Amino acid sequence: MKIGQHPEIANALAQSTPAKQLARAAAPVAQAVAQSSTAAKNGAPVSLSNAARSLEASSRNQGDFDADKVKAMRAAIQNGTFKINAGAIADKLLANAQEVLVRASY
Repeated sequence: MKIGQHPEIANALAQSTPAKQLARAAAPVAQAVAQSSTAAKNGAPVSLSNAARSLEASSRNQGDFDADKVKAMRAAIQNGTFKINAGAIADKLLANAQEVLVRASY
């Protein structure tokens, strides 16, 4: 452990991974979709909220990653032309850490 680091912050960071956050956000949508398909089989009318519809639509439209971008990066790495922007990486790390800390304070 580093000097000045608080274990509670480290625990909050470990528990707030993007995969866990995504799973928490996707669970209600998956449950609503499962209920709608079950209800459709039983003949009961089902309606989804606007939030559930928008989440479902956005998850269908967005892939997990951009395959073309991955191919381009792989080729650049193999060619030795890939440039790392350390400033952008540091900025994103700080922004993510700040977001986690703000959420942990609630």
